[in-house]
Amino acid sequence: MEMNITTIIIIAVVAVLLIIILAMGYIKAPPDTAYIISGLRRKIIIGKASVRIPFFERVDKLKLQLIAVDVKTSSAVPTADYININVDANVNVKVSSDPVLIKLGAENFLNKDTVYIAKVAREVLEGNMREIVGQMTLVSMVNDRKAFAEKVQENAAPDLNRMGLEIVSFNVQNFTDDQNLIENLGIDNVTTIQKKAAIARAESEKEIEIAKAQAMKEANDARVVAETEVAQKNNQLAIRQAELKKEADTQLAIADAAYEIQKEEQRKTIEISKANANIAASEKDVELKAREAEVTEKSLEAQVKKKAEAEKYAAQQDADAKLYQLKKEAEADRFQREQEAEAQKAEAEAQKFARMQEAEGIAAVGQAEADAIRAKGLAEAEGINAKAEAMKKYGEAAVLEMYFKALPEVVKNAAAPLSSVDKITMYGEGNSSKLVGDIINSTTKITDGLTEATGVDIRALLAGFLGGKIADVSGAPAAPAAPVPPPPPAFYYPPEAPTDGTEE
Repeated sequence: MEMNITTIIIIAVVAVLLIIILAMGYIKAPPDTAYIISGLRRKIIIGKASVRIPFFERVDKLKLQLIAVDVKTSSAVPTADYININVDANVNVKVSSDPVLIKLGAENFLNKDTVYIAKVAREVLEGNMREIVGQMTLVSMVNDRKAFAEKVQENAAPDLNRMGLEIVSFNVQNFTDDQNLIENLGIDNVTTIQKKAAIARAESEKEIEIAKAQAMKEANDARVVAETEVAQKNNQLAIRQAELKKEADTQLAIADAAYEIQKEEQRKTIEISKANANIAASEKDVELKAREAEVTEKSLEAQVKKKAEAEKYAAQQDADAKLYQLKKEAEADRFQREQEAEAQKAEAEAQKFARMQEAEGIAAVGQAEADAIRAKGLAEAEGINAKAEAMKKYGEAAVLEMYFKALPEVVKNAAAPLSSVDKITMYGEGNSSKLVGDIINSTTKITDGLTEATGVDIRALLAGFLGGKIADVSGAPAAPAAPVPPPPPAFYYPPEAPTDGTEE
């Protein structure tokens, strides 16, 4: 049992050690860097993962990214035609990832920075570039830079490969010389090109002038032909226009004759239509006059009816309101007034005779003034009679219109004497109605005087318009008598100045 436990512990310890070793030795290389494992074994890892044995193997890094190298000749280099020039080129190199070349690169540049690698590559490339410049003429290099770059790469590639490097790109920037020969070559080329361009331009202008002349000739020929055809067409057009004018004049003469005939026919038709229209207008005017008289008659009838109904309704409402108010006030003061009425009854009987005498005197004055007004009305009626004679041709409706316009003034003058009376006290039932009846009788007498003076029976006219339903001189239609409110109780007196009579 103890043996088994010991074995398990040993196995566990070994396993833990192996895990620790693996964890410590685990490496993972990026794509632009080569991890070189050396020691117990030699292995190159690019973009992969692996395990190294700690303490027995080591890991070194070798950069594989591009390295830009600016290659320039440090001094002028003579060409194959003995012209000193300077060359400037831009080259990209890198450590090759080829298994054979990367081993050489590891031997030369392991753990070296890119500055060192660029320096070594620049020296190799500059030497090879000088060699190629000495093999080519200036014109061939300037005219074919690509060929020059390819020759430099072919010449420098073996030297760089032996170091583990490879050329990715080679671009020539420019060629320069101290005597401006390259610029003069450009001027010579420009002059040659300008010469060729001038010759080509002259040839083009020559061809253009020939083409213009040919075009002008063809245009002139076409113009002559066109003008000839135009002249012929104009002649044909003039002949055709003359023929058409002849036909048009003939048709115009026929049309003028027909127009005069038609005009005369239209004139006759218009005169007949006007005569018929005048007759119809006269008939319509007569009909309109009759219609207006009918409308005026109905309007007067409606006005009289509406006015009478409105006055009746207003009087009835006013009487009802006064009755209701009197009842309420009488009921409220009834008990008190009954006591006071008994005490004042004797005094009222004593004053009754005096009041009656005074009322009769006032009535006599009112009668006298009413007679005077009646006389004035009769005098005015004589003037109205003359006006009525002149207005007879306007019909009975005009007389009634005049009557109704004058009626308010007549009633006003009949009632004018009462406006100068300060106070009237009436005793007994029906005295107030008698006073109003006197005013109405005066108005009725004036109306009768108008009838006698003018010979126009106003009552008959009103009866004709209203269908025989006439009640009084005011023209209001007869209607059922409004209910007369009962007289106030004998014991009622105004609160401020109690008497046994009623002021109206």
